[in-house]
Amino acid sequence: MTTRRWLVAGTLFGVLWVFVQGAAPTLKGLLGTFVVGLAVGMPVAYVFRRLYEERVDLARTFTIVPYIAFYIAAFSKEIIVANVDVAYRTLVPWTAIEPQVILVPLRVETDLGITTIANSITITPGTVTMDHDPDENALYVHAIDGRDVDAIVDPIRDWEDYALRIFDERLDPGDEAPEIRVHPPDYPPEPKNAADPMEHLANRGEETEVERTDDR
Repeated sequence: MTTRRWLVAGTLFGVLWVFVQGAAPTLKGLLGTFVVGLAVGMPVAYVFRRLYEERVDLARTFTIVPYIAFYIAAFSKEIIVANVDVAYRTLVPWTAIEPQVILVPLRVETDLGITTIANSITITPGTVTMDHDPDENALYVHAIDGRDVDAIVDPIRDWEDYALRIFDERLDPGDEAPEIRVHPPDYPPEPKNAADPMEHLANRGEETEVERTDDR
């Protein structure tokens, strides 16, 4: 069973509106807020319908709902643990830390899957996604304390297991995860996607000098 994706998106906007507005916990309050959300969400979803695939498989959507719930639960747990850890390090400043950059190859391959994992890492206190290596399909992850690499990578692998199902990836959670690599903190990796700002300034200076010569 398939339906137009913008209809699903508009309905989700309506549900989201209920939470944003903080509707009264009564049938009338919830239903009224939901209807208002639909009145706003449906036109918006229709206008931007070209950003979505034309149709969505509702049957598959229902099958991935449990994996979405598992992802949110695992992510929320890690957020709580990481917040406590960072708060402890802040209150006890003499706690030993060893910043580390870890190259984490991924099994997810779609843009949405990679972006979801990368953003989850960055949102979690104590870790940040520095860059994505498209050649190796790997994320450079900076950790506030990289002495226990497994403690950093294991939650990422758990999220990835659920993401493989949610985004209908080519690989399965049972497939072996690629080997990670650790970079010394004083030798960070070269960025893959962002241009070197110093190189840009140098090139800009050369262009300016050429323009001056031509003017003469």
